[in-house]
Amino acid sequence: MKNVILADKAGFCFGVKRAVDEALNIKNKFNKDIYTLGPLIHNNDVVNYLMKNNIFPIKLEEIDKLNKNDVIIIRSHGITPEVYNTLKATVDNVIDATCPHVSIIHQKAKKYYDLGYGIVIVGDKNHPEVEGINGWCDNKAFISKDGSDLQSIPRRVCVLSQTTEKQENFEKVLNIIGKTCREIIAFNTICSATEVRQKTAEEISKKVDAMIVIGGKNSSNTTKLYEICKNNCKYTIHVENAGEIPDEIIKSKSIINIGVTAGASTPEWIIKEALIKMNEENNQEVNEQLAFMQQNDRQIVVGETLKGEVISVNEKEIFLNVGYKVDAILPENEVLKDASVKLSDMFKIGDFIQVKIISRRNDDGFIVLSAIELEREKGYSELKTSFENGQSINVFVKESVKGGLISSYKGVRVFIPASHVELYHVDDLNSYIGKEIGIKIIELVEGRKNSRIVGSRKELLKVDKDKLDEVTWEKLQKGDIVEGEVKRLADFGAFVDINGVDGLLHVSQISWARVTKPADILKVSDRIKVLILDIDKENKKISLSMKALFEDPWINVEAKYPVDSIVLCKVLRFASFGAFVELEPGVDALVHVSEISHKRIGKPDEALTIGQQVKAKILDVNKESKKIGLSIKEANEL
Repeated sequence: MKNVILADKAGFCFGVKRAVDEALNIKNKFNKDIYTLGPLIHNNDVVNYLMKNNIFPIKLEEIDKLNKNDVIIIRSHGITPEVYNTLKATVDNVIDATCPHVSIIHQKAKKYYDLGYGIVIVGDKNHPEVEGINGWCDNKAFISKDGSDLQSIPRRVCVLSQTTEKQENFEKVLNIIGKTCREIIAFNTICSATEVRQKTAEEISKKVDAMIVIGGKNSSNTTKLYEICKNNCKYTIHVENAGEIPDEIIKSKSIINIGVTAGASTPEWIIKEALIKMNEENNQEVNEQLAFMQQNDRQIVVGETLKGEVISVNEKEIFLNVGYKVDAILPENEVLKDASVKLSDMFKIGDFIQVKIISRRNDDGFIVLSAIELEREKGYSELKTSFENGQSINVFVKESVKGGLISSYKGVRVFIPASHVELYHVDDLNSYIGKEIGIKIIELVEGRKNSRIVGSRKELLKVDKDKLDEVTWEKLQKGDIVEGEVKRLADFGAFVDINGVDGLLHVSQISWARVTKPADILKVSDRIKVLILDIDKENKKISLSMKALFEDPWINVEAKYPVDSIVLCKVLRFASFGAFVELEPGVDALVHVSEISHKRIGKPDEALTIGQQVKAKILDVNKESKKIGLSIKEANEL
């Protein structure tokens, strides 16, 4: 009995399958003849199948035969910017089916060429993919299969690879240029599917009596598979379809184990035909392979939850193999993530993602998936449990609206009223946007269409504050000097937080100097030291003072400012009867209007300005009434 083994990743790669599906979808959309720039893929059977569906290959030199309203598709290998511009100038409808992996290589080639690096491409110089990459660096790339023909390489290089190149060739080139180049930036752009395909083909070819490689004779990646297998299995053949498989392989008694692999341009139905041909003995393992392939034809159901394997990632979407005949797409807006995080930083090729089907097929023929919907279902369940058990949760604040904040918990909308954001009133809620905060769900109403979920941060803060307050009130005593933080300002004073307890620092207790507004001296978040003037633990009130920490400047005022002395002072404010000046913070004096100037003046501002430094003679000092009389004109007489 024959033992037929099908290699993993055999057949259509993501980029090729995407191009074929795109071509068929475009044909249905425009309902007329469609053209591809060259054969869409390197497989004659597929090209013939497409031609039967009125999708025809055309050479670049033949495009002038097309009409302006014709449609031309760029194949998965990609093209140069020059060719793209030529197509756009010729026809209105240019459809770009370049493999996303190849597009990334184009971007890297242009970026590093513009930065002054020499571009090295590991691959076949005549392969259309390599020709396309070369065009993105002005056709000045150094192209080599294994590095043996590389000459006059610049000191700074960026190394890229044809997506279907052998890993060993890429490593050979790196080893060679590493001996002469000063700076090397290398990107292993060999497609992961190619790498897996080559690796599994190599492993299987070591174990079997015969190896069948299926794919187009002009397919580069299929040729590489053949070379890899031939090194391990002498009886390795390269066929394009089941009809080319010799009968001797099937009938030979000496050939028991047969390995099968296929190039990236080989569709599933050609592989299936080959397996069926070799299944004349109704081999159980072959039947299992066929059953697995048949399973991929199962019905696509919206709402189904499944696990998909990442086969490609770009900035806008993730492509996944979800076990169906067609691949699926996970758009960026269906992934729960921070806006600044790239999809490529979150997911890598080969990762598995749990997703939900939200559309059986989009305009491009892909199944549309969502990861957010699964997160929402899980999130809603957790919110409900949190509400029922009175537990706290962390939410992410997305925006500020009239009346509160809109937050999200695993994609579920949670509203936080403005009155429940802090223990005190908040004027500007924008500062909370983009932050994660803890809340307690205080309302959850389930509706047929929408559910209302309301959260409160205040409830959590209150619990913590009550615990802290209890400890703080026990410790605080009248006369204590403590440190606090200014939380908010009012015209009559400042509210200072002392270990969670609010105390009032009246405007008159801020400084011995005259203070009109607390905001002139303090600002919110200032850390200050204060003296507890009075404390009422029963009514939870504390009176504070900053100025009590400093000596009253009037205590020894007579000694500091003797009568008849000349003093330098600063003009503070005017009254109708004179000008008030500052001798030092907390000690003001009056210069009567009659003592300002020898000239007759009606108002102080006729001779003085606010902030002006002036000399004055001390006429009188009264410590008890805290009054000092000065004369500017007498100081000027001396």
